Amino acid sequence: MSGSDTSAPHPTGVTLHQASRVLEIAFSDGRTFRLPCEYLRVYSPSAEVRGHGPGQETLQVGKRDVGIASIEPVGHYAIQPAFSDGHESGIYTWDYLYDLGDRQDELWRRYLDRLAAAGASRDPR
Repeated sequence: MSGSDTSAPHPTGVTLHQASRVLEIAFSDGRTFRLPCEYLRVYSPSAEVRGHGPGQETLQVGKRDVGIASIEPVGHYAIQPAFSDGHESGIYTWDYLYDLGDRQDELWRRYLDRLAAAGASRDPR
């Protein structure tokens, strides 16, 4: 995934399913993750979403219907999706995507809990 660790799983296939709004990524260790576009959008690694340090994250709301309009490769280590809501500044490394897939249930639950605590919704206004 990152150029420095050749033993880490690397992607063997990336497929964007437009109709279901899911990015499917297969890795060399045999694992395949189906990551909804909404999930990828709310966990964007961009500074706009994550901030510049702990506690500076911006809760993403109203992203249920977001899709990915296009995906550009970034070297041999990442992709940069352009989302249908105009967000396109996140660079998703293979390591980060693998982690999002591996921890999908936990991270999704955390996101839903944060939305509930804020009285916010996944639905666009």
